[in-house]
Amino acid sequence: MTPLVVSPGRALQGVLRVPGDKSISHRGAILGAIAHGTTRVTGFLHAEDCRSTLRCLRAAGVPIDERSDEVEVRGGPLQEPEEVLDVGNSGTTIRLLAGVLAGHPFHSVLTGDTSIRRRPMDRIADPLRRMGARVSGRQGGRFAPLGIDGGRLSGIDYATPVASAQVKSAVLLAGLFAEGATSVREPAQSRDHTERMLGTFGAAVERDGLTTRLRGPATLRAARVRVPGDFSSAAYFIVAASLVPGSEVEIRDVGLNPTRTGLLDILKMMGARVEVGDLREEGGEPVGTVAVRASRLHGAVIGGDLVPRAIDELPVLAVAACFAEGETVIRDAAELRVKESDRVEALARELGRLGARIEPRPDGMVIAGGRPLRGGRVASGGDHRIAMSLAVAGLCAAGPVTVDDPGNIETSFPGFAEALRRATGG
Repeated sequence: MTPLVVSPGRALQGVLRVPGDKSISHRGAILGAIAHGTTRVTGFLHAEDCRSTLRCLRAAGVPIDERSDEVEVRGGPLQEPEEVLDVGNSGTTIRLLAGVLAGHPFHSVLTGDTSIRRRPMDRIADPLRRMGARVSGRQGGRFAPLGIDGGRLSGIDYATPVASAQVKSAVLLAGLFAEGATSVREPAQSRDHTERMLGTFGAAVERDGLTTRLRGPATLRAARVRVPGDFSSAAYFIVAASLVPGSEVEIRDVGLNPTRTGLLDILKMMGARVEVGDLREEGGEPVGTVAVRASRLHGAVIGGDLVPRAIDELPVLAVAACFAEGETVIRDAAELRVKESDRVEALARELGRLGARIEPRPDGMVIAGGRPLRGGRVASGGDHRIAMSLAVAGLCAAGPVTVDDPGNIETSFPGFAEALRRATGG
């Protein structure tokens, strides 16, 4: 794979749009597959992670038609797959499909790439077993491949050990097929795309603070889903425009779900000039425009309830912290260590090669700001968010930054390099 080379110096200018939201694309296809009728998902993200979801659904007998900007899913009972379902690099696919498959009376096996097989799966295996599914896997179900024998589920009241939209969603999706009420209580608010979309598909979902519940068995009706721009993809341009002198951009038609926009709150704490406008609701999701101008940032303490609202954006926030005056502390973010890579160690190692001073901690990191970064060669480690964050660092460093193994960016943001070139006039 050709390395991605990013040179510093050019301001970001103009109106930008980013590809469709990955989380919403996954959910639109999955709920469409188990709903009665034909679901149309407009703005579907044709990235590797979402294609993995479509491949797995097809293997379970779901008819799917793909067009340039729309996916049509004809729902109905899933069929026992004749093959192992390979989710590639997609944690959302394996965890959400595990919940759906747990409700079906047949045997299925889910696996993924090396990264997926390292990620913890006991956090979904345990509650699904409590509901009545048989779930097996390596090390007692801790790791994929996962074997699932589903059907005849009972609802449970489950308290998640971590704030995780994937865990919450797996349990709620299994709850659609279970007898009685299923409720999920979280220690902090995680993304709520599943709850919002379940309502669009006709499920009666109740939310009370950090508890979400539904009663099964529940019947879903096909819906039309419009996917907004992915806020996590927009984050790289928001941070870059905040850092590169002279930058001024608008990112339009981007999803602004409050469970996802912790980045904006954190950047404002750090002194960024970020504004939200044209706020509206489309298909149950807040959508609008984010306007950003370059500014001088200062360090901050990032923790608590902000973390689950910004967990995917913390790597690029670490880049912002390198250029901020003073020290930035990120804590309560142990989840960073069990993503596609150990993102704490990856950021400390790779940004360190460019001159950053980052102290890894068990639940986060401490970043010494105000230290100019130099150009150099860094590696993504197979993690798309690390790769894109390092590219943003290249816009602000003293010399070009070469990112090795950038192909993984395709899992979430096809065309990222070209979008970056257009934004900087390169």
